[in-house]
Amino acid sequence: MFEDRSYKRTFYSAPQSVESLVAAFLEPGLIVLCFLSVNAWFGEPVLRSTLTLCLLVFALTFPGRNRFAEHPASAIIDVLSSWAVLLIILALCGYATNSLGYFDDKVLLWWACLTPVAQAVAVEIGRRIRRWHGARPATRRSAVIIGAGPLGAKVAHALRDSQAVEFLGFFDDRSENRLHPENTGELRGTLGEVSDFVRAKGVREVYITLPLGSQPRIVQLLENIQGTTASLFFVPDVFGISIIQGRLQDINGVPVVGICETPFTGTNELVKRISDVVISSLILLLISPILLFVAVGVKLSSPGPVIFKQRRNGLDGEEIVVYKFRSMRALDNGSAVKQATKGDPRVTPFGAFIRRTSLDELPQFINVLQGRMSIVGPRPHAVAHNEEYRKLIKAYMVRHKVKPGITGWAQVNGLRGETDTIEKMQARVEYDLEYLRNWSLALDLQIIVRTVRLVVFDRHAY
Repeated sequence: MFEDRSYKRTFYSAPQSVESLVAAFLEPGLIVLCFLSVNAWFGEPVLRSTLTLCLLVFALTFPGRNRFAEHPASAIIDVLSSWAVLLIILALCGYATNSLGYFDDKVLLWWACLTPVAQAVAVEIGRRIRRWHGARPATRRSAVIIGAGPLGAKVAHALRDSQAVEFLGFFDDRSENRLHPENTGELRGTLGEVSDFVRAKGVREVYITLPLGSQPRIVQLLENIQGTTASLFFVPDVFGISIIQGRLQDINGVPVVGICETPFTGTNELVKRISDVVISSLILLLISPILLFVAVGVKLSSPGPVIFKQRRNGLDGEEIVVYKFRSMRALDNGSAVKQATKGDPRVTPFGAFIRRTSLDELPQFINVLQGRMSIVGPRPHAVAHNEEYRKLIKAYMVRHKVKPGITGWAQVNGLRGETDTIEKMQARVEYDLEYLRNWSLALDLQIIVRTVRLVVFDRHAY
């Protein structure tokens, strides 16, 4: 379910393209421009508080998300959800710093209403320009694939999904019964005929998907094709494993291909940590009365400590201590930990309430401030469960390439609560890996918004 989409993202996302560069500045620039325009419309002066808000908004939204390739409905939903979360964050910052009075209410209201409209219009304009540009004959690049096996079929699907590429067919020396069934109808010839075809058709790109065991044939093929002007790409057959943040890197002049890497390096790591500290601090400040209420309720519900400390695996699999409000009479934390089930006799009546409403998870915001967890990330499982599932589920421990989260992509997609079958845990892991492949600050904000809705309406946790 996830492999093909992650393959397209890894394979045909040109790093720092003009389109992605425009998208990076478009969203934050448009939000700031809307604010300044509304501010000028109402005749308000540009004060230091105005510039501070503009800088804060730009920092929180940069880089903007590239929505030009998304379906219009999906793009609009993403714009609205991201904007709503940003407004909530700004409102919390204004409340915590007592700075809301620096701005005119009419300016803020009109800005809140007009900005998502302007963003939606800009995305639609960008989407049409992208489609027009991709349909121009001068910008379409013709391409062929060397190797008509399963990997060639994956590359062909990725090329067909790109509006800027015209796929012309496959070349392979093998008999048809050794080729992928989807590819036989588009076979254009053998490897010896590639060079002539490339020259005759003016092919711009050639993708080589032959296995490494075909090295002598690849070398001969390269010698032939290098007599043309076509660009050459070698596609390694590494997609039998889960690719996380695949990228080409340079180590002192030696090119290496990163296959499984955390998305939180460099500026991404800084953005993630700053957003965690700011949001968790504001949330803890606002929910402090709720924390006191729950603590008293836990203490009165049954004998035992208020906070349950459980051993979990964190970043890079290192063991951490995670805080929760105690919801059970028993404190399972050993080598065998039984998951809570519906009607579990270990759960106290008050514990059932705080588990159903996710109030038991609130102390984990302290874990976020400590740096052990993140607000959004794969949910941490008990150490005993990790030892069990790492042997049963492929790439299970890859989810520990990032800090565990209070909420995650799996939880907002229906996998909240008990995972009583290996299939449910497999699905949860797949969503966690999908999060690692596609992380962005906008995705984190979207997950936070959807989590709030789930806490209010969902009743699957117990």
